[in-house]
Amino acid sequence: METLLSNDGTRLAYARAGAGPSLVLVHGSNLDHTSWDAVLPALQTRWSVYALDRRGRGRSGDSSAYAIEREFEDVAALVNAVPGPVVLVGHSFGGICALGAALLTRNVDKLIVYEPPLTPMESFGPVDIIPRLEALAREGRLAETLETFLRDIGGADEATVQHLKAQPQWNALVASAHTLAREGRVVAEAWRSLARYAEVRVPTLLMYGELSPPYCAQVARNLQGVLPRSHITVLPGQGHFAMNEAPERFVRELLAFTGGLE
Repeated sequence: METLLSNDGTRLAYARAGAGPSLVLVHGSNLDHTSWDAVLPALQTRWSVYALDRRGRGRSGDSSAYAIEREFEDVAALVNAVPGPVVLVGHSFGGICALGAALLTRNVDKLIVYEPPLTPMESFGPVDIIPRLEALAREGRLAETLETFLRDIGGADEATVQHLKAQPQWNALVASAHTLAREGRVVAEAWRSLARYAEVRVPTLLMYGELSPPYCAQVARNLQGVLPRSHITVLPGQGHFAMNEAPERFVRELLAFTGGLE
């Protein structure tokens, strides 16, 4: 993987593949750049793909003090470091980061966000979930932190949790579980600041899955009311991880939006 420095000196890692115009991918909570592996083979035939490890996970560094503005700067730093213009894609919490980065750089040509959680925390789970995650992480109980997140926010049942624990990436997910509570704190407040994104003037595609929770559709509508050059696409039969579960359809929507369909 290659690296670059963000504004605050944090070293960020990213994977690069393919050749063509630049496409930057920003993953969601408790994931890393490998969350895009299912769509990467198709994307790299059209673009030079840059998949970021967000700070605090994968091979990227972290800082002692956290603020969402640092994540905005991280994404903008990568966007500014690669040849422009750039297509910027963010999934889930990475969608919030991508929206914020688009305010900081002129190197973004098109923006695509999939289900950014810009909604009150009560939409996800119990109101006490963030303090519980913080307490578990503070005590070093990272595996339990992750399991609590998966059950209480992700809606995972016991069979799903056990399946994930048997996967080779489980240890990496546990290692980054300390980031879950801090991102939850951001989500709890970020929905109040939608108006800031009115300054994002680039064409923007707002995507969500037909099977995702109802708040995803409402978030897309709320953002469409703010972003001056946006439109909404719904992926039939899909949930929160469409890029993994329907990679061909996900890529087809990206190509249609960016003018890459033949």
